[in-house]
Amino acid sequence: MKAGTANSYSERIGLVLLHIERSLDAPLSLDELADIAHFSPFHFHRVFRGMVGESVKGHVRRLRLERAAQQLRGTERPVLEIALEAGYEAHESFTRAFADMFGTPPSEFRKNREASLQGRLPAGGPSRASGFRIGKLDAMRVVYVRHVGPYNEVGKAWNKLFPWAGRQGLLGPGMRTVGISYDDPDITAPDKLRYDAALVVSRPVAPAGEIGVQEISAGEYAVALHTGPYHCLSDSYAELAGRWLPETGRELRSAAAIEFYLDSPQTTAAEKLRTEIWLPLE
Repeated sequence: MKAGTANSYSERIGLVLLHIERSLDAPLSLDELADIAHFSPFHFHRVFRGMVGESVKGHVRRLRLERAAQQLRGTERPVLEIALEAGYEAHESFTRAFADMFGTPPSEFRKNREASLQGRLPAGGPSRASGFRIGKLDAMRVVYVRHVGPYNEVGKAWNKLFPWAGRQGLLGPGMRTVGISYDDPDITAPDKLRYDAALVVSRPVAPAGEIGVQEISAGEYAVALHTGPYHCLSDSYAELAGRWLPETGRELRSAAAIEFYLDSPQTTAAEKLRTEIWLPLE
């Protein structure tokens, strides 16, 4: 495949993936998605499977079930309500599909959530999280590169984004680097974890191949400051979501977590790196 064609395909499939992620409650017909990608429905299905590694139906099904798992863990919503939102018309069919994917029925998954969370909370030692608060985020436009795979390999996406951004004049003092984390590694398989390495932009920028453009919507978020290595971020996520947030009476919204990187790992020691974690609220 020629480079220009490959870039065009990446842009078009990228638009479809964003649409799916933001429209999981919609029917998401094959014809609709093919139209977004400007492919015929017949060819779109083959292109999508080849580039994403899953069929359209399988991809949507997995994201809906993973969202259901997050809701079971983080909310008190009735199981039937979560099942209907995931596209299942009966509790029984949802239970079978959920158990096939996660190895346990929804009720048991919810019952075990506290023990699961306790296993993620840091045991002893000083906390890396501080400054817990509710914050309001203004809408932002970002350019990004999507990474799919283990979170400890997201550097590959940054290594693609920064050279491109430099050629576009987007780097320099005051730039804001952002990580968009879509999945909980306790729920989603490592090879399916989605992460966008992103830069906030204040002027129009066109997508180009693997470089996408998206809007981060405004809203209220639960916020904490993590100080320390990136591989310890999960501890601060657990403290924010599992210890501090329940005391506020607020619940998390089914949307991506945002990470603002306040320091550069090239110039700051790992133990001093500061990262703001923003979890979207209902």
